Amino acid sequence: MRKMLAYFLKANVAIALFYAFYRLFFHKDTFFSWRRTALLCFFAISAAIPLLNIQTWITKQEPMVAMADLYATVVLPEFTMEIGTGSTGWKNLITEYTTIAYWSVVSLLLLRFALQLTGIIRLACRCRQTRIAGTNVHLLPQADGPFSFFHWIFIHPSSHTEEELSEIMTHELTHARQWHSVDVIISELGCIFCWFNPFAWLTKQEIRTNLEYMADARVLEHGYDSKTYQYHLLGLAHQKASATIYNSFNVLPLKKRIRMMNKRRTKEIGRTKYLMFFPLAASLMIVSNIEAVARTTKEIAAEVIEAVDTRMEPTTTKSSAPQVAPQPKPDIPSVTYKGKAVGKDTLDTPAFEVVENMPEFPDGGMAGLMQYLAENIRYPKKAQQEGTQGRVTVQFIVEKDGSISHTSILRSVHPELDAEAMRVINTMPKWKPGTQRGEVVRVKYTIPVTFRLPEEDSTVNKPVEKIDETAVIGRIPEKATTPKARTVFEVVEKMPEYPGGMSAMMAFINKNIKYPAEAQKTKAQGRVVIQFIVDTEGNIIEPKVIQSVDPLLDAEAIRLTAIMPKWKPGMQRGQAVNVKYTVPIVFRLQ
Repeated sequence: MRKMLAYFLKANVAIALFYAFYRLFFHKDTFFSWRRTALLCFFAISAAIPLLNIQTWITKQEPMVAMADLYATVVLPEFTMEIGTGSTGWKNLITEYTTIAYWSVVSLLLLRFALQLTGIIRLACRCRQTRIAGTNVHLLPQADGPFSFFHWIFIHPSSHTEEELSEIMTHELTHARQWHSVDVIISELGCIFCWFNPFAWLTKQEIRTNLEYMADARVLEHGYDSKTYQYHLLGLAHQKASATIYNSFNVLPLKKRIRMMNKRRTKEIGRTKYLMFFPLAASLMIVSNIEAVARTTKEIAAEVIEAVDTRMEPTTTKSSAPQVAPQPKPDIPSVTYKGKAVGKDTLDTPAFEVVENMPEFPDGGMAGLMQYLAENIRYPKKAQQEGTQGRVTVQFIVEKDGSISHTSILRSVHPELDAEAMRVINTMPKWKPGTQRGEVVRVKYTIPVTFRLPEEDSTVNKPVEKIDETAVIGRIPEKATTPKARTVFEVVEKMPEYPGGMSAMMAFINKNIKYPAEAQKTKAQGRVVIQFIVDTEGNIIEPKVIQSVDPLLDAEAIRLTAIMPKWKPGMQRGQAVNVKYTVPIVFRLQ
């Protein structure tokens, strides 16, 4: 019983110290993913520290042994042994009733947790399912607030506008894809077993709030207007949550969430303060084991005194403490830092994938690059004769001097087409190199090169030799755009679909979009609307800008559509057809 009590005291003291440490250093920054890891570690390390045994190591360190002796004589309560007085009866009674009360509350909280979990499972079984933006959702029977639990998303669509529905789906998909329900369950279990500790409940609240910060940040990253989103949250504030183990869209407090959305992002150097967590955890582990060593020493001494007292009459005889033979002082290894100095410029300098200022084609940026490829690519004769076409994806590294190196094929179509794409990439002029924190760095870059043969007229057989050898970069030559070549629908029975649905397309755009450096300098931002055709094979062809913002942003939007994977083509009367499609791409500076 005494060991269990010591464990609970140590674990709850650790939770209190970790929470104070979090409030002092972390709770105002915007490193939400780091905060999530730290908060989960608070519960995990608090539970593990009392179980870690480094007493053998401590007893070999003379300063640690001296500290344990001081702890035993000053901090620990004096152990007294009284026989026949019956004074320990009421203490045992209090301990017994306290234990019963503790486990009774734990049982009630576990029952409440199980009922909430069962309620969500029953709701999932009762609710009708449908697809919204390519995602399976459960339709709530009444106008309750939207929420998610693991990969289950519950919503009442008729209670929201289309824009609000899009915001809610982005928010709840973030919870689902990042497994935020795991954090919620861990914090709930921590509060169940530490229900008497207010710092456990405060840590749980910080975990829940931080998860909402992460989901809110993802919504804003997708280009939604922050003020509109905040008013939407306020409109749902009156809807109460019926349980606490799911991720609710309108979880309170909204004031903190709105303040965090409008807060300036913390500088990257602020991440270094998270390193202070490790010495704090190590200190707690050492103190916990010193207490165990001191208590063991105290108990051994008490047992020796008790054994002497049972064999002798109570007298004024003084018993000396047993002498412990001195142990040889071990060789303590010197403390060294794990880091090592590395030169700035070495042959093994890593290549970045994304940097502050991405490399640029020297003449005209992205638009100039597309023009260069269209003018210099020649369609191989053998590939024309075999009717081979498709998209070759080439990856290369822009070196610090702007030269092109390490060219490779990420997506192959045909050896002839691959070789032509490699030839053109390797003969490009030197680029303007990328920079990171003011220094020139090596950067990986990927370019899709599309080879497409013009469609032949159904009434005329044209020889292959007369095909125009201009490479197609995301478009079809004029010969193939005539009404006779194909029919393009605007609305069909089954519209084209990005693989994985609308949410997957938004994730693709968010991951691959690269804000042009010049556009950042001129603070150009806005919504570029791209229109393209999804052909019968699912390829993206003829992308064009129907709502322009800036030439650089327009070119980046065109590039994004050109590197998209194949779509699921549209269907009309059971046949795949060409369908015109429109996608808005939002560029927004923070």
